[in-house]
Amino acid sequence: MTPTDRPRLVVRSPADLIAAVPYLLGFHPAESVVVVALRGRRVVFAARGDLPDPGSDPRPAARHLAGVVARQGTESATVIGYGPAARVTGAVDAVGAALDASGLLVLDTLRVTDGRWWSYLCTEAECCPPDGTPYDPGASEVSAAAVFAGQVALPDRAALIAQVSPLDGPVRVAMRRATARARRRLARLTEEAAETALVGGRSVRSAGVVAVRGAFRRHRRGERLGDDEVAWLSVLLTHLPVRDHAWERTDGRDADISLWTDVLRRAEPELTAAPGSLLAFAAWRAGHGALAAVAVERVLAARPDYSLAQLLDDMLRRGLPPSELDGWPTVGAPGVVRRRIPRRSI
Repeated sequence: MTPTDRPRLVVRSPADLIAAVPYLLGFHPAESVVVVALRGRRVVFAARGDLPDPGSDPRPAARHLAGVVARQGTESATVIGYGPAARVTGAVDAVGAALDASGLLVLDTLRVTDGRWWSYLCTEAECCPPDGTPYDPGASEVSAAAVFAGQVALPDRAALIAQVSPLDGPVRVAMRRATARARRRLARLTEEAAETALVGGRSVRSAGVVAVRGAFRRHRRGERLGDDEVAWLSVLLTHLPVRDHAWERTDGRDADISLWTDVLRRAEPELTAAPGSLLAFAAWRAGHGALAAVAVERVLAARPDYSLAQLLDDMLRRGLPPSELDGWPTVGAPGVVRRRIPRRSI
């Protein structure tokens, strides 16, 4: 579910819209139903769901998808189903009906199968032949404009998942050793704090603040953290005050997405919940809803009880726009996000 605040793409036909969808989502959809929503003549939101299983009722998922779109303050939408007619038609009809019940104008409902598209609303053989209309997204001006603007459409959702998958081989061996060193370093830190009558948690937080700020500075200069730096940061992020300090300083800039992607992929499996959640938040703030979703999925698969991931998953499922959390987040009671009051200029 992705707000489309990226470079503007000019869409003049169903074929243009179909060519634009992969760039709105970030990947080429398959076995999917996609809603492209507009405010006036501008595309402002795109949401995707899996096609329902054969024989299942498509209406609950359709109502959920329509509700997500309606919450964006949109006025009209086009529904596109990707897959065979036997699975697409019922899903597209259900989503169209749910959008109509939500008060949105349904401009068109389309099916895309094997390089052809069909309109369920158009009955004119001259523009909508019964055998479908062939299209070549690679030859579309929309695709060319998107590529020129630097937008990327991955081959499929699996390619997106691969972007947040753990690194293996020599990287994993090196990170396992670096993490062992980081754990010993943390143990020494807490022991020293106890010996000097300092609160261990305060000492860990101070070390975490230094590590987090150093990581941000490095990545915002285009540099990459070393193995020991990633291991130390991932160990410190298991402490909630450190994680929340990092969260408050994470926004949607490319460097933050790059940082948390790198830490997530290199961290040991038991240390991925915090960097994965921070990546999801950064991606969501940047409007990359699909990347945020796969990051949250990876966290919840390993830690279904991780509260920040649960919170972000709920926000993404409800389709809350990133503007809902303008300003840095602060953490109050568990699971509660509040806006930070901006500091006054001095």
